Amino acid sequence: MKNKESFSVLNIESARKVYHGSYIDNDMMLFNEVSQLPIPMEPRRMGCKLFALCTQGKAQYSVDTVEYTVYANDMMIISEGQITDDVMLSRDFNGMGIIVSDDFFNEIVKDVHELSTLFLFTRANPVCHLTQQECDNIVDYFRMLKQKTDDLKHHFRRETVRSLLTTMIYDLSNIIFRMQNTVDRRQTRGEAIFTQFLQLVELNFRHERRVSWYAKQLCISPKYLSEIIKQVSRRTPNDWIDNFVTLEIRVLLRNSTKSIKEIAQELNFPNQSFFGKFFKEHVGLSPSQYRNKG
Repeated sequence: MKNKESFSVLNIESARKVYHGSYIDNDMMLFNEVSQLPIPMEPRRMGCKLFALCTQGKAQYSVDTVEYTVYANDMMIISEGQITDDVMLSRDFNGMGIIVSDDFFNEIVKDVHELSTLFLFTRANPVCHLTQQECDNIVDYFRMLKQKTDDLKHHFRRETVRSLLTTMIYDLSNIIFRMQNTVDRRQTRGEAIFTQFLQLVELNFRHERRVSWYAKQLCISPKYLSEIIKQVSRRTPNDWIDNFVTLEIRVLLRNSTKSIKEIAQELNFPNQSFFGKFFKEHVGLSPSQYRNKG
């Protein structure tokens, strides 16, 4: 079995080398025709978020070893850090896609934590079926995004594209919300625990990061909680908690004037040194490097 770190990474920078689509720096790229992309022959780790709409035919692929099949009017959402493999497209497959860097996506959802939680839900449920009207709306968004992205003379090009993308993400979030509520009525006990766990983490991650605490709130043992979360999402409870914490730190570093010490205190880290080590371990940059990069 390959080491996860050996998987080549798909991000906007690497995509630009093999596909001449419309893009904004290393923040967003549009694909007119997903079938024209070179299909990787090995597992590929996502270094960004992918939104792909199938408009014709079907596609088969796996995300974190789970196999999926999509048909016309299905939207695929694959998140940063997930691993795709075994991609097969039917001869008549047609579709379009958008890849967005995590920083750009976080910039968009920074003030609405409910959106972050909805998109975390898609890690375990990466396929959304759209009504024909919803599908038509996404196609319209794509065309508008391409038009504005290609308008290099527009003084507010980036801001305009971000606004359009924000609106599209809100519409997608409404679709995910509907899907989540539908799934809730049919979900297994494990899926119900996973949903409850995410809701608890969203409310409490700033001051509580112990798996045992969350298990107690759910009236189950820490071992059982870990087994269930790993089974349903293929990630550990600590992975999910760290994801929420890391996202919050990114948002605060980029969109607030709080000092690094103040952010560490707000998120209940024992000291600034531990805070810096935690962030660098998960992001690859120190808090000050990440802030200055923006």
